[in-house]
Amino acid sequence: MTQKKSNNARRVIVSVIVSVIVTFIASMPAGAQCAYKNTAFKSGEFLSYNTYFNWKFVWVKVGTASMSVVQTKQGGKDAFRANLITSGNKRADELFVLRDTITCYCSTALEPLSYHKGAKEGSRYYVDDVSYSYVGGKTTIKQHRMNSKGEHTNKTETFNSCIYDMLNIFLRARSLDPSDWKKGHTEDFTIADGRKTTSAKLKYLGTTNVKADNGVKYRCLQLSYMELEKGKYKELVRFFVTDDANHLPIRLDMNLNFGSAKAFLTGMKGLKNPEGAIVK
Repeated sequence: MTQKKSNNARRVIVSVIVSVIVTFIASMPAGAQCAYKNTAFKSGEFLSYNTYFNWKFVWVKVGTASMSVVQTKQGGKDAFRANLITSGNKRADELFVLRDTITCYCSTALEPLSYHKGAKEGSRYYVDDVSYSYVGGKTTIKQHRMNSKGEHTNKTETFNSCIYDMLNIFLRARSLDPSDWKKGHTEDFTIADGRKTTSAKLKYLGTTNVKADNGVKYRCLQLSYMELEKGKYKELVRFFVTDDANHLPIRLDMNLNFGSAKAFLTGMKGLKNPEGAIVK
């Protein structure tokens, strides 16, 4: 075979391989490149919390929060819907009004589908939305923000990697396997919040025991959630999650724009796995 014929043959083979790959990617289910096995929760899970705010160096109970997960439909396909709702009591409203409702949808394989946040923080009210679509191994997100003045901003971007929001990444992170993690291990990802995308990471800080507001003590993994701000990673939330297959958040320490807050678990039902982190 002449050199010219050999080169032509190689080009044909490469062209066929590329065509097969492109066809395979195009035929993949939406979001398949971001799929992850759910091992931590099931439809019907419900978690409740007491929330506390640091007011003049004193921790004051300021309200409650709840998180629920149900299986539903999104775009005609099976999906999970998660709701996170926080509300303050009358005492808290005298200090600072806080009303947040966050909803996300993900496929049953944990690919993010949408995110919505309506927040009332003091005199400030805003709404954030993120929607996800997946084509050819790429992720396209559409972000929308309505601020307290009623002004709207929109942004559409396409990425070669998976993108998450604060609630969808929480659902995914619960199914991570920390069995071989050492102190200092990090998981990196990109977060969308309705206005922009930000580099973020989850850092493992070891284990500790935490007593919840239900009176039970749990062995917990400490996880620091950080976002990149002005070239440095800043801790926004420290999670204490059960060291078992459920990875339930028992305590959350939050560094907010208006101060520090904590949340402690008060109750749970509809767990996917047996409880395996109770300290007796």
